[in-house]
This record gives sequence, C-alpha cells and structure tokens, in this order.
Amino acid sequence: MVLFALVGCSRSPVVPPQTTSSVLDEYRIGVGDALRINVWRNAELSSDVPVRPDGKISLPLVGDVQAAGQTTTELSNDLANALTEYIRSPQVTVIVTNPSSSDFQRRVRITGAVRSPQSLAYREGMTVLDLVLMAGGPNEYASSNRARLYRQVDGEVKVFPVRLRDLIEKGEIETNYSLQPSDIVTVPERSF
Repeated sequence: MVLFALVGCSRSPVVPPQTTSSVLDEYRIGVGDALRINVWRNAELSSDVPVRPDGKISLPLVGDVQAAGQTTTELSNDLANALTEYIRSPQVTVIVTNPSSSDFQRRVRITGAVRSPQSLAYREGMTVLDLVLMAGGPNEYASSNRARLYRQVDGEVKVFPVRLRDLIEKGEIETNYSLQPSDIVTVPERSF
C-alpha cells in the first residue's frame, strides 16, 4: 500500500506533442507572394501577379480571385473553372515565384522571461532548447519549469509542458521537443 502511494506521487510521464504533417503540407499562398499564372496556349492571359493585401489577385477576363490561403493546385483549379466561360478546356498552372509570406508563416517564437524574446525563422531539426539558447536563455525572474509550448494541431491550440530548468541544469531531455513552424514557447515569471 505504501509503495502504491509513492508511485502515485511520482511525476506523470510527459506526453510529447503530436506530430502533424504541417511541416510537410503543401505550400499555401500568402499576402505579398508573387505568382506566375500560365494559361496554356493563351499567352495574353498569362501574367505575373502579386497577391494583394486583401489576399486577391487580378487577371484578365476573370477579374479578382481569392489566392491567399490556397495551394497552387486549388488556385489553378479555381482559375480554370473561371476561364471555362471564355476558353474551351483551359489548362492553368500557378507557380509561386517569390514566396515572401513564407518567412512569416514558417517562424517559431519565444516570449516571456527570457533574455531576448524573439521570432525566428524555422529550421528543420530545431528543438525547444535551441530556441531558448538563441533567446539568451531564461532571465533571473524565470519560472523555467513552468514553460509551455503552444502548437496548432488540427485547427486547435495544444499546450505542452516544458521543464526548462530540468532540461538545462539536469540534462533531462524529455521535454526538449522538436519544433514545428508557428510553435510558440513561453517562459513565465515566478511569483514573488
């Protein structure tokens, strides 16, 4: 009975964040991207267009079309459907020539009680510890073992505990999660 009570008091195992396919998902067009629209055998309809701040592009015959938030395949299909009124069996190809919105979409952020809160470009293989070290580590007011990782998973935000002090001081790597684009790590201040 005593043994059962001691086991019940031990730390509960940390469940690692669910891995989603967001790192490998097809690119979604964003505001500020430059696109090359090719309409096969219709050079006068083909053009280079920017994605405007309202998320739309403008093309001859079809006018304004929503582009932001779509994949190139989705936008190609939308344009082809819009052009069927004017062209028999249009074949449209969309190429992202300058993915300027991707830098913002593919960032990781660290906030709170760190020496230098930052928003950094995501790099394959980044971990929580990498991000914390790039931010100069926790400051003197940090409650490091109460840090949290916030991740968008299937349309909702999931929160995962990060025992940062244990990671840095004791080498306990259970909560040194691999990061994904758009992850946010927060390090709260301790209460005095």
